[in-house]
Amino acid sequence: MATDYIGKPKNRIEGRDKVTGAAKYAAEFHEPDLLHGVVVSGAIAKGRIKNINTSKALELDGVVQVFTHENTPSLAWLDLSYKDMDAPPGDPFRPLHSDEIQFNMQPVALVVAKSLELAKYASHLVEVEYEEKEHDTKLIDNLEKSEKGIGLRAGFEPPKSIGDFEKAFDSAEVKLDLEYFHGAEHHNPMEMHASTVIYEEDGNLTIYDKTQGVLNSRHYVSMVFGISRKKIKVLSPYVGGAFGSCLRPQYQLFMAVLAATQLKRSVKVELTRPQMFSFGHRPITIQNLKIGASPDGRLKAIHHSAYSETSRFEKYIENIVNWSAKLYNCDNIEEKYRVVPLDMYTPLDMRAPGGATGVYALESAMDELAYKLKIDPLELRLKNYTEEDKSQGKPFSSKTLKECYRQAAERFGWENRNPEPGSMKEGHQLIGWGMATGIWDALQMPARAKAVLTADGKLEVGSATADIGTGTYTIMAQIAAETLGIPFENVTAKLGDSSLPFALIEGGSATAASVGSAVKSACLKVAKKLLKEAGKLKNSPFKGADLEDVIFADAKITDKKNAAWSISISEVMKKREIDKIKKKYALIPNMLKQNKYGRNTHSAVFAEVKVDEDLGTIKVTRVVSAIDGGKILNHKTAHSQILGGVVWGISMALEEDSFMDHNFGRFINHDLAEYHIAINADMPDIDILFVEEEDHIVSSVGAKGIGEIGLVGVAAAIGNAVYHATGRRIRELPITLDKAMGLHTAKAEQI
Repeated sequence: MATDYIGKPKNRIEGRDKVTGAAKYAAEFHEPDLLHGVVVSGAIAKGRIKNINTSKALELDGVVQVFTHENTPSLAWLDLSYKDMDAPPGDPFRPLHSDEIQFNMQPVALVVAKSLELAKYASHLVEVEYEEKEHDTKLIDNLEKSEKGIGLRAGFEPPKSIGDFEKAFDSAEVKLDLEYFHGAEHHNPMEMHASTVIYEEDGNLTIYDKTQGVLNSRHYVSMVFGISRKKIKVLSPYVGGAFGSCLRPQYQLFMAVLAATQLKRSVKVELTRPQMFSFGHRPITIQNLKIGASPDGRLKAIHHSAYSETSRFEKYIENIVNWSAKLYNCDNIEEKYRVVPLDMYTPLDMRAPGGATGVYALESAMDELAYKLKIDPLELRLKNYTEEDKSQGKPFSSKTLKECYRQAAERFGWENRNPEPGSMKEGHQLIGWGMATGIWDALQMPARAKAVLTADGKLEVGSATADIGTGTYTIMAQIAAETLGIPFENVTAKLGDSSLPFALIEGGSATAASVGSAVKSACLKVAKKLLKEAGKLKNSPFKGADLEDVIFADAKITDKKNAAWSISISEVMKKREIDKIKKKYALIPNMLKQNKYGRNTHSAVFAEVKVDEDLGTIKVTRVVSAIDGGKILNHKTAHSQILGGVVWGISMALEEDSFMDHNFGRFINHDLAEYHIAINADMPDIDILFVEEEDHIVSSVGAKGIGEIGLVGVAAAIGNAVYHATGRRIRELPITLDKAMGLHTAKAEQI
């Protein structure tokens, strides 16, 4: 039996349960006499609640309670200094804490009833009278009120300028000064946010929560409600999509725990699709790119600045302008980033936060420079290729981007491109080819894992991480099976349980490198114990042997130099009378070693579009994406990750836009009928290549993480292809047919 599993295209462990409906999500857990909570959303963007009348709702038979700011202030928020694992600087939003309204659709009440239908009906009987204040939700009108985009936040890298941009730009022979814009985007996972709180007689809570971090949810509940962590268990075995939307605990968790602890009953709260638009989104952003270059295409100066929105109560920051110095060989780079406080909810990390935004503008500007210089866009990038992160003056831990360019260009047929815009045509369809580069961080975070091997040859590995559809269950099992050389089907992976060993929130493309490495190390500790026990057997050839001297494969321990010296794992445990071997491992990243390098994933994206010259309709017909992601642990799940990223990139480029009605300060297309996303009919042939190089600086398993890199650069490649097809440079996302035909709406009205 083969035990070479890492890298193989294994099916998802949980796949059958998901497609057959056996997998249960946060809102699908029930128990007798479970109560249902429905959130009442506010109707204004700023002001206060003058009066809230709940009497009509409470008169209904079966309505148990209506929670508002009037009957909750003393019941929660016992620790106002808490910060969740993904909190930006500032003061977190506190539901039902006071009569103040800070954003539209803010939760103002929770109706709890014996049935969901009754709770929904009663929620419409809650009457709220407001004292409205003037609100401001328009980014473009408030740029002068912006603040420096700096603060203490995990993963945020403050902008860092190098050289002398002004001097270099002034002396450059070729200059560009460009502005790019994209509106807000919302995550819209298929599974809506829900929390089911099972209240036990001793006051213990078992919480099924939609979350990317069960320990983060437990921490939140403990701090806010003053409950010992030992009395709280958070479970999230399956997550129906997340994309960053549940990195932070959302208000349905607060509502469900509030009701359960006060009523001493089990309570479920699930948000509606419109309410999913009431918290967090990719922020509206305006970017300016100034590029100075020599006539032969050498970059002399780059200025990248950005304005994006944040809430009044928190300063949301992300890495928007930090990519130029990591991608290109330029000695004079200026980075500026400012945020504008508005009467909206705090933005939230959304797949490739900052990267998807900043690289879109940067790679669009590079394409504009290529056309101005009459240089092939790929040639321009190769001419300015860098082997070091210029912002830090450090070499990359690994980088196969040049090979990504070569393989993707060859697969796409880039050499056949006619560079003249509008020159390629098929009937009434204008054909455009565009390309762009992608970049994202390769992170490793602290993580713990356990491994338990039993005498029957079964292995269980566990960590309190999450699987949000990325394949974490499966790669954990693959790593464990290969490390101990046992059959894949004999491995069980456990996650999404706050009683398991520590793991940070699942995000930032860091899980494979972090939890994967911890699982490997825990299994190595089991292997070391097995080898030591094998050495204690009578006349054992393994006495005093090290792990480097043997091979764990086919459920056996075998000497590397003499294959005849072999013993099965089960025989070792049987003869040594061992029922189980249990080991834990705490991974602490070696920052002394890692900080000597720039650590990033890269991609090369090539796209073809067809634009109807009469109607302006845009169809993406081909995409080739080549990925530099280190060692690929599972080619099947990795392919799906990149495929999903490309699909989202198409959606970002052509469709997604949360439209704000500034009269009300509310996103008005807050459902899947009006918030347009790419669907199967929009999808072209998507060709994905992995250009692997094991990166043992980033992780012991050689992986760099690929969750975000599949999205970065896709929107720019499509925008560049639209220009090649039409000769119209569109600097606003999404690129809709009116823009393709030159019929722009006023940007100021949108932002």
